Amino acid sequence: MTTDLAAWRREFPIVEATNYLISNSLGAMPRGTKESLARYADTWTTRGVRAWEEGWLELPVTVGDMVAPIIGAPPGSVTMHQNVTLTEAIVLSCFAPLGRRNKIVFEDENFSSVQYFFSRQPGWRVEAVPKERLLDAIDEDTVLVPVSHVLFKSAYVQDASAIVERAHRVGAHVVLDVFQSAGVLPLDVAALGVDFAVGGCLKWLCGGPGNGYLYVRPDLRARLQPALTGWMAHPEPFDFAPLPMRYADTPFRFLNGTPSIPSLHAALEGLRIVREVGVERIRAHSLRLTDRLLQRADEAGLPSLTPREHARRGGTVAVDPPNAEAISRELLQTDILIDYRPGAGIRIAPHFYTTEDECDEVIGEIAALAAGRPRLRRTQGR
Repeated sequence: MTTDLAAWRREFPIVEATNYLISNSLGAMPRGTKESLARYADTWTTRGVRAWEEGWLELPVTVGDMVAPIIGAPPGSVTMHQNVTLTEAIVLSCFAPLGRRNKIVFEDENFSSVQYFFSRQPGWRVEAVPKERLLDAIDEDTVLVPVSHVLFKSAYVQDASAIVERAHRVGAHVVLDVFQSAGVLPLDVAALGVDFAVGGCLKWLCGGPGNGYLYVRPDLRARLQPALTGWMAHPEPFDFAPLPMRYADTPFRFLNGTPSIPSLHAALEGLRIVREVGVERIRAHSLRLTDRLLQRADEAGLPSLTPREHARRGGTVAVDPPNAEAISRELLQTDILIDYRPGAGIRIAPHFYTTEDECDEVIGEIAALAAGRPRLRRTQGR
């Protein structure tokens, strides 16, 4: 086991050529992912259709069990899916509006795709409210509360415990989106008592696209029959049985169609590394670097909406100088990888493979561009 965080940099080739500060959008690819994908290709090449009975069929749960300890879930409670929008749809398909009990409540800073999906569902009354009003908006008419643990623009950490307590008091269910917290904040969905948690390996877990996940509280599983279902949710999927539909009593209950086996192979190495490094160590390093970014931003006079309190700050710092979008394009041209979001500015997301010097560099470059001074880095590459 590697004890020095700096030593992990060699496992992520892209950091050799770029200042990679965009792990809140797409985590760096581990070196070992190439080998994992090659093993998938070799299996398909040599085993063909036999691969389904030699590991492929179980992979959505096998990989889910690798996610589980990172989010504080028990084994057998997490399944893998294409993305968070699909996982939210699976959850909603377990419920139906009944009379006045037809309300879905979430914060108006929730991720756009989640808002779009819920707003288009017939029969449901959707309320998007400011985060300060969220608890008051959860009432006896509420069925689902799909909220973000960490808001994607500001990196504000919501009080998940208070949201769960309020929702359960009125008989509502919480769907906690941990996409921006899993892998960079210590997380225990079982202790929080959330009914469902959704997220993905794309960002802080360095697992690439196509790897969403769904946690279902174990005591809820047998009570739920998702309408968004398919042959993989059947207890004997290869029987291809006719109606009526029967549901597996295992995590497979929440699967549907054929899983994306290559994507699941791509997730394995990042999950292994994050588990080996340990989220507690990652969080301590993240707080040091985000503190440093905020201090340097203050010294440079760069405004930021990122929370200063550790308990309310995720893994990202956003700075919003004049012409932030144009500045972000300049940074990308010199291999300083960040992103821009309207209403937030330039989002900077260091991870456990990021150094203090890289944080200092990005703030120095932003400050120079904002002030119209010459660039500090003049050519592409490092």
